[in-house]
Amino acid sequence: MTNTTMKICVVGISLSKGGAERSISVLTSMLTEMGHDVHLVLLNDQIDYPYSGTLFNLGEHKDSENDSLYKRLKRFKKLRQYLKLKQFDFIIDHRPKNNYYREVFYKQYLYRGIKTIYVLHSSRQVLNTEMQRDHFIKIHKNNYCNVAVSNYIETELLKVNGLHNSTTIYNAYDPDWMQSRDLIGHPLKGKTYVLSYGRIEDSIKDYKFLIDSFLRSNLWKEDVFLVILGDGKDKETLEMYVKEHDGNDFIVFHPFTPNPFPYIYNSKFVTLTSRYEGFPMVLLEALSIGVPVVSLDIISGPNEIVINEENGLLVADRDTGLFAESMVKMFKNDTLYKKCKTYASKSVERFSKEQISLQWEQLLKDEE
Repeated sequence: MTNTTMKICVVGISLSKGGAERSISVLTSMLTEMGHDVHLVLLNDQIDYPYSGTLFNLGEHKDSENDSLYKRLKRFKKLRQYLKLKQFDFIIDHRPKNNYYREVFYKQYLYRGIKTIYVLHSSRQVLNTEMQRDHFIKIHKNNYCNVAVSNYIETELLKVNGLHNSTTIYNAYDPDWMQSRDLIGHPLKGKTYVLSYGRIEDSIKDYKFLIDSFLRSNLWKEDVFLVILGDGKDKETLEMYVKEHDGNDFIVFHPFTPNPFPYIYNSKFVTLTSRYEGFPMVLLEALSIGVPVVSLDIISGPNEIVINEENGLLVADRDTGLFAESMVKMFKNDTLYKKCKTYASKSVERFSKEQISLQWEQLLKDEE
């Protein structure tokens, strides 16, 4: 706990359905436990995860059917008045930054006069492209700090563009997640299954690749299920795709839940097949409660969490045959599985709330 209480405003789009959103939830808890006066500003009225501090829900003032420019400006005026009234020491902004003119508006009007920290959650950034890169560099250079959620984002996106006011602070896990274990009365109770979960957008998460790999593994012939947990725009399309294949009875979809931990805890292992990430919380969440993982070794994240054949398996190429082999290996190699399961939670201790809190506290104190 810090001896200096600061007023900190955490800004996010929502607290709903995504790993980045859950990380915001954990951050508000960490900052509050440090003794800071924490306020959470949400742009959309979507709250599935718990939070700590005072909520300013700008989404409550949003008319989803008729959200005119005039109404948006009225909401932003409310936000500016709130920020001025509370006189925050820091703003920690988790929004995606992908529109230059919007960011100019935020920096020059909404956040004017307040030390700002941008948190970058994705390896897909405007800084990757030639278009408007120089403009975004100027915006990021004016921040108190740019926090990357992976070393890749810090070194390959921020510092390579001259943004040396940058550092890596990983997302944290909450030890309270271990308390959620039971699937009492659930149809999955007693079944053997592999789990994948998250927002079902195939252009990002590539669930079709996972489905093809699972079917190719033939694990379903041994009464092993693939459970896909979540909602999203491609869910219905994927459900129809599954029906076209043998083994479709062993691929089941379950709706999003804000508490996936009973599903995780009772799974054999958790998979990740995304096309890109920043710091994939699904891997951290699974390992933190002692469940091994099988993940594609995509850019940004997995190889900073997964130690191959120590707490899970990293698959080098996006190849259904290789991924199928890795799932079979994790399922059938009992020695490997027990080793990964035993080491899983210990392997991510450096991502605990306790450890990550120290890094945030040091960053906020550096100004003193």
